[in-house]
Amino acid sequence: MDTSALLIEAYRRVPELVRGACDGVDAAGLAYRPESGANSIAWLVWHLARIQDDHVAEIAGTNQVWADPVWAERTGIERNVSETGFGDTPDDVAGIAPASADALIDYHSAVTERTVAYLSSIDAAELDRIVDRSYDPPVSVGVRLVSVLSDNLQHAGQARYLRGILERLP
Repeated sequence: MDTSALLIEAYRRVPELVRGACDGVDAAGLAYRPESGANSIAWLVWHLARIQDDHVAEIAGTNQVWADPVWAERTGIERNVSETGFGDTPDDVAGIAPASADALIDYHSAVTERTVAYLSSIDAAELDRIVDRSYDPPVSVGVRLVSVLSDNLQHAGQARYLRGILERLP
């Protein structure tokens, strides 16, 4: 298996986790936070999709999926294309209240498909290309892709955990 196929396989596993966290959950469930400082399923899924959208668009030299106003309209989340949720306050987290689970799932799916299209064209030289020199050592495309995948898997797992809590609430 080449690197491109390996990364595609890895990124295609995240949507299953996202669907498992969101599918069939109503607005109150998506917004549920076990305490005021905690994240919600809605915020976790929106954030993981935004991080992937932002970072992959940057390295691929494309527009973000979120730049299309249809996503703010469909999700009901009015956040600027420059906002990914990084550094959000508890009030910001509480403000992520999507119109539906399907809208969140669809946004993440659109981001994943754009990511897979980019990944299908990469080679070793692209993975070694430096995209951020502010770190020591500088960050390559390959390192950034693994970082995004790690972030996605962690947040998708957290969202699935919250789904489990929801299912056990009285």
